[in-house]
Amino acid sequence: MSESFWTLLGIYFLCWFKFISGPVLGYMAGYSVWKTILVTVAGMMSSVVLFTFIGVKFKSLLAIHWNKPRPTFTKKNRNIVKIWKKYGQIGIAFLSPLILTPIGGTLILVSFGTKKKNIYFHMFWSSLLWAIFFSFSIDSLLSIPFFEKLFL
Repeated sequence: MSESFWTLLGIYFLCWFKFISGPVLGYMAGYSVWKTILVTVAGMMSSVVLFTFIGVKFKSLLAIHWNKPRPTFTKKNRNIVKIWKKYGQIGIAFLSPLILTPIGGTLILVSFGTKKKNIYFHMFWSSLLWAIFFSFSIDSLLSIPFFEKLFL
């Protein structure tokens, strides 16, 4: 296997956990903008599909086995509920690549009982939007000689 394949595979798996790693590492590896977008979206959507299924199973296991009272109104929970009430599924999906990570956004959508097809749809357009934005931004910004010398 070539080194390029392993690099691409590494970027793909990093996109499961941290979305921004795709556009940054894709640029650093010398991939085209479109190849970077493709691997970033594929990585995020793979984690979304996997954690949608894991999240549903995990939610049902918690409902059966966890009877301990736990704090419901933490600061983090209040912020998530605020976003959910104000923007709904679209807001969570929109913020997932930026703030919540692909896994976090998926688990939040699952916990609010969102249908799987809606999770896939909203997370897909969000990942495509942000992958295009970040890939073109990083490519154009780091092509400027000043930033090229500064970062490379």
